[in-house]
Order: sequence, then structure tokens, then C-alpha cells
Amino acid sequence: MAKGDIETYFEDGVWKNRPQGNLRASNTAPKKAEAQATGREMARDRKVEHVIKKKDGTIGERNTYKKPDPHPPKG
Repeated sequence: MAKGDIETYFEDGVWKNRPQGNLRASNTAPKKAEAQATGREMARDRKVEHVIKKKDGTIGERNTYKKPDPHPPKG
């Protein structure tokens, strides 16, 4: 992940969002869907990538909002 990309992750019983490189979360939510929606808006506003992690910390999904998409899907 590049510095500034938004990361949605699970920690201490809550879902959190933070820009990559920051130590503290920007916001929290009790449910993954809520945190994911907030993280998506943050990434769109900043025109960066949104990385959504699973509870175990592995990357589950990755979406880019950079213009233009540096890695467009094939097919």
C-alpha cells in the first residue's frame, strides 16, 4: 500500500479506518459495512486506493479511486 491509501481493518473489537502511514484511526464503526462505506468515501475524496482487510488482517478487497486507474481489470 502506498502512503495515504485508506485502510479498513479490525482491531480491539471494532472496525477502523486510517490513512496508511498514520498511527491512529480516523474513525471507528461497530460493523464492517459501516466502516467500509466511510473508508470508501475517504478514498474517493482523496483519490487514493481503499484496502479492506478481513478480521484476521489479510487483504480481502482492494479498490482504487485514482484517476485514471493504474491497474484496470482485464476483459
